[in-house]
Amino acid sequence: MIQALKNYLWHLPKAVIAGLVYGFPSRKLILIGVTGTKGKTTTSHLTYFLLKESGYKAGLISTIGAYLNDKEIDTGLHVTSPDPMELNKLLKMAVDSGIKYVVLEITSNGLDQFRVWGLKFAVSVITNINPDHLDYHKTMENYVDAKAKIIKQSNSVVINRNILYFSRLAKTVKDKQIKSATPKLSEYPREANLQAAEEAVKMLGLKIKDKDRIFMNFPTVPGRMETVYDRKFKIIIDFAHTPESLQAALREIRLNVKKGGRLIAVFGCAGKRDHGRRMMGAAAAKLADLFVITAEDPRTEKVEEISEEIAEYAKRAGATEAYETSFVDGKFRKLPTFIRIPDRQEAINFAVSIAKSGDVIGLFGKGHEKSMCYGKKELPWSENEAVKKALKVCAESSDI
Repeated sequence: MIQALKNYLWHLPKAVIAGLVYGFPSRKLILIGVTGTKGKTTTSHLTYFLLKESGYKAGLISTIGAYLNDKEIDTGLHVTSPDPMELNKLLKMAVDSGIKYVVLEITSNGLDQFRVWGLKFAVSVITNINPDHLDYHKTMENYVDAKAKIIKQSNSVVINRNILYFSRLAKTVKDKQIKSATPKLSEYPREANLQAAEEAVKMLGLKIKDKDRIFMNFPTVPGRMETVYDRKFKIIIDFAHTPESLQAALREIRLNVKKGGRLIAVFGCAGKRDHGRRMMGAAAAKLADLFVITAEDPRTEKVEEISEEIAEYAKRAGATEAYETSFVDGKFRKLPTFIRIPDRQEAINFAVSIAKSGDVIGLFGKGHEKSMCYGKKELPWSENEAVKKALKVCAESSDI
């Protein structure tokens, strides 16, 4: 009730004012909105890339940043959906740059808080629905209904008919045109993202030039299954921060593990967020060989307390806790095995120090982000830089 009042008394007026200040620039653009529990960043980037490579003037506003044609604008955001003032400012820049199509990545919180109020989407995409952000929405029904708000602002919709809560979403669609993406989204996320992006562009009535070539040349999205080191062993950075997304990521990464190699995961869970995310411990226990539980935006919670919850889920799923010396000496009683290292840099250093030929290290939860929240302060953080530091630290004692 309090959040709803805040949305109507604070967020909505702010969105109205933002539209007035910048002259409602969205009315001069054709918008494609993308939301979902996972896959929305990759799908947004794919849609933008398809438009741009097919010869259309396009822009993108996503978790990673903003792109106007080929120009990248670093928003420095730690959120997916920007504040209405920032959003309308970026849309005005898109209009001034002669751009016609803009792809927007949108969260459930952003939809609920009217951050995209006044925007009309030619096409919207809902990639999937899985439990998340329940610290904010409280119930899955509220979460789904927040996602469904994008449908009410759209002319047509791309939804996978086999996702959870499809029937609830479909009630919102009514007479709107609806298309279905690939039928097994959770099992084949990359294929689903490709199909959703392609369908969205087609629903605009646009032609895609040489689709296979475009998809083949699609650059890696920063922090999304991004390989940052590949010699004796491999290091992959991914934004997975829920049990479902970690599960999907580990299954995909497992394909990169060479015979005799191990899958090593490093992850934590954000503080002051849905406690259901801490079931990532169970996902890692089932799909990783070794894993390190560490910090990931603890906010005002203690890393040790968050780690304890993750560890409990891991133990219930069959994992065994060990000490650092056990990892180094290779004296594991059984796999899967995990340890806790609260400092994320030290956790990454440790993972690199125990990596052997054929192993793959997956770093999860931070992805592209440029800060880590401790208490109420955002401190500088780069997963890529952390990897470089870890490799440097370990270089003297190993041939990496």
